[in-house]
Amino acid sequence: QLQLVESGGGLVQPGGSLRLSCAASGSSVDYYSIGWFRQAPGKEREGVSCFSRLGRSTDYAESVKGRFTISRDNVKNTVYLQMNSLKPEDTAVYFCAADRDASRRYCGLADWQYDYWGQGTQVTVSS
Repeated sequence: QLQLVESGGGLVQPGGSLRLSCAASGSSVDYYSIGWFRQAPGKEREGVSCFSRLGRSTDYAESVKGRFTISRDNVKNTVYLQMNSLKPEDTAVYFCAADRDASRRYCGLADWQYDYWGQGTQVTVSS
């Protein structure tokens, strides 16, 4: 069974950068669409970015376009989220998740599509 572990969160000043990692074990990330989600206190979980199976496509929430970049390293079996120009409103717990549905050609930002979830990593943007 696929297991996901996030890392790389922390405290950063506004305008700073962080790179989150999602390390997979038990199976190859090639077989899954991988998504990044976040949840701030008192708010619903929202999709941030995703990478489709076999790297066919990516997608980003409007709020992070131009600032965040998703990538994957198949050798390390890891998916990354590079976050630049961070804002206080980016503060949240960030989760990675995997969608095992091979019939979906494109990845999505709806959490119901995803079957496996990591435990999350806290990102705090504050001066």
